[in-house]
Amino acid sequence: MTVRIGAAATMILIATTAGCGSTPAQDDGKLPPVKPQAASLKDGFSTMDRLVEAAKKEGSLTVIGLPRDWVNYGEIIDTFSDEYGIKVNQVEPAASSRREIEAAAQLRPDVFDLSLEVAVANAPMFAPYRVQRWLDVPDHLKDYGGRWYAGYGGYMSIGYDPRKVAAPASYQDLLKPGYSVSLPGDPRQTAAAFNGVMAASLSAGKAEAARGVAFFGRLKKAGNLAANERAATVVVDWDYHNAERAAHEANGWKVAIPGDSVLSAYYVQAINKDAPHPAAARLWQEFLFSDRGQNLFLKGYARPVRMEALQMHGGLDTEAASRLPVTSAKPVILTIPETDTAKTYLKKEWAEKVG
Repeated sequence: MTVRIGAAATMILIATTAGCGSTPAQDDGKLPPVKPQAASLKDGFSTMDRLVEAAKKEGSLTVIGLPRDWVNYGEIIDTFSDEYGIKVNQVEPAASSRREIEAAAQLRPDVFDLSLEVAVANAPMFAPYRVQRWLDVPDHLKDYGGRWYAGYGGYMSIGYDPRKVAAPASYQDLLKPGYSVSLPGDPRQTAAAFNGVMAASLSAGKAEAARGVAFFGRLKKAGNLAANERAATVVVDWDYHNAERAAHEANGWKVAIPGDSVLSAYYVQAINKDAPHPAAARLWQEFLFSDRGQNLFLKGYARPVRMEALQMHGGLDTEAASRLPVTSAKPVILTIPETDTAKTYLKKEWAEKVG
């Protein structure tokens, strides 16, 4: 995703520092009282040091739906905890975005990591908070009021076993003899699988559910649709999953992102308006959007939302960036109405046309 920073670029170049950043030291006796529920660092804490102090007093942070092997969240959590001496309670790490919302009243997480459509649908549950790097986040990937904002994302890709099949130059190549194709789950239930169907449908930069379902129907008819990922020579999945697999399997797995356009999606961050640890929740967001936090996502093969800003001021982990799958394709992000329409179509037609 190309992040268009525009006139904010000059400000970012001046203001950005290597870590979460800190504001000039001031006499605490002249500062207003800390307001942990505030919508910005300046309004609630005045300085980064005071935010850190308030978060440390709370002592812990509860996160939900963050598997340790997902986009490097294990290292992200450990680094945050070690840096600030705050215990991170990890509840239901395998929870889907919808499950995070359903479980919020019972499990009381401080923060959420959600798909865009789930975040938009549940915005009243979130506390507004604009991180210091707010201007780096593209307008179409954040709520104007600060209730949610994208943190990282990826491109839909084709992972394949080069020992068994040739590198696909297009999704149409997957219809050729010898390919055995799988999705990471049922596209009616799993977001990555749904996006795989939509990625295969891209034509002239436009995704269409009917075209995607028809394509997978043709794969099945040709005998090229695998029963599961273990039996497949090709897996259509997010590039951060396929790239991580390629890193671990050396010559046994490679990644291709064919075509002039590529389906892209981002996960967004949000603070629970009823967060038991509101200061720690805000410190967590500042950490995730700092140069350090964004580069930790990059280390997990995700594409940080601030990637262009990091490049501009020299803060990008270039070694980690060099490991991302290379593509010159134009990113396409589905709108929420497009997503809703496509999901409705798949629920109606997938079983009949694909099975």
